Amino acid sequence: RGNANKLMTRILFGASQKFEVYLDSFDGGSLRNAIPREATATCIVGNDDKVAFETYVKGFVATLMHEYQSIEKEMTITLDFKANPTKVAEKSIGKQMLNALYAVPNGVFRMSPDIAGLVEASNSLARVIIKDGKFSTQSLQRSSVESTKDDIANAVRASFEAIGVTVEQSGDYPGWQPNSNSTILKIVADIYRTRFNEEPKIKACHAGLECGILSEKFPELDMVSFGPNIRAAHSPDEKVQISSVQKYWPFLLEILEKTPMN
Repeated sequence: RGNANKLMTRILFGASQKFEVYLDSFDGGSLRNAIPREATATCIVGNDDKVAFETYVKGFVATLMHEYQSIEKEMTITLDFKANPTKVAEKSIGKQMLNALYAVPNGVFRMSPDIAGLVEASNSLARVIIKDGKFSTQSLQRSSVESTKDDIANAVRASFEAIGVTVEQSGDYPGWQPNSNSTILKIVADIYRTRFNEEPKIKACHAGLECGILSEKFPELDMVSFGPNIRAAHSPDEKVQISSVQKYWPFLLEILEKTPMN
């Protein structure tokens, strides 16, 4: 999916290579665990560059729309001119911030070498705020393997420390590595086949889920995660399919009834 913070950064970074651009503000994203849908930025360019700047931005927007035409059909990018802001960042400082935002890894960082098609580690540049002389950003690193989570976390740290930004890393939760020999997985899959007369879709994901937290405290636990259909998780459009909730509730009850508790 398109990351609004990254797309805005691409536009501003590209423009700064051709024009005298002074960055005033940048406000993108909402929560650190959500891919940002919106981003806005304000900058100053010289009056003599106004027409050329507008032409450049519109051309760049056309490029982005082409890149994302198959996955972001409702994407919109607009350019407006307004009165000059009263305070902007020094050109060199603005360039440093854009360099760091451009350099920070976003999206897939590593694919699993063991499970075909599984993302092992990723990062999302989730929140960016440049306002009133302050610069802050939040991102979330996910991985099913602790060592690669540390690797991508350090890549994010290095991108910002390179421009002198103080980096704080917190809110860590462990990954949850797939176990294809899981006993509870076999039980749940067998019950699913019998109850619904179809093959269950057994998948792995690189998010830690609650299972990662529990397995860190109780490594001997055998766990499986399942549930109803959810769309657009961690966004204002998040929704759950009611009919799938109705499907999974009796499924859960049967699993509890037929799973040995020992």
